[in-house]
Amino acid sequence: VGKTTLIQKASEVLKSSGVPVDGFYTEEVRQGGRRTGFDVVTLSGMRGPLSRVGPDPVPGKRECRVGQYVVDVTSFEQLALPVLRNVGSSGPGRRVCVIDEIGKMELFSQPFIQAVRQTLSSPGTIVLGTIPIPKGKPLALVEEIRSRPDVKVFSVTKENRNLLLPDIVTWVQSSEK
Repeated sequence: VGKTTLIQKASEVLKSSGVPVDGFYTEEVRQGGRRTGFDVVTLSGMRGPLSRVGPDPVPGKRECRVGQYVVDVTSFEQLALPVLRNVGSSGPGRRVCVIDEIGKMELFSQPFIQAVRQTLSSPGTIVLGTIPIPKGKPLALVEEIRSRPDVKVFSVTKENRNLLLPDIVTWVQSSEK
């Protein structure tokens, strides 16, 4: 739909207006025109695997999977957790933390779930994040975030994704925390 592109554009606009921005986004990995996985990319430019297409599951072997993708929880945590911990400990003043995305793959990490809750509750920190539209069984943390009184959810569609940027930037700039 374009959530990641939209969040990247919003973080660039906010940075250029002088707001401190840190965080990470997820990016598709393609080979020969086919999606083979996702990488985690920090706003400071570090990159590592989030997931890759894996062989069919081995019976009895515990692995974190979403559909055809095997999630590399260790790699994800090594990149995402330091960024989230940094944002929360960066002292007084308003700042934005980009978390793209808070979805099934990322939620295999309990430390990530705790870090997201902590970041959402950090004074002065505004989270610019993406969450999936619930399909099937709701994700507990996503529903918890969606129902927070201090959260504004923008529904991104192919039709409105190019129109939402000013609204998101204005909302973040006017948010008090």
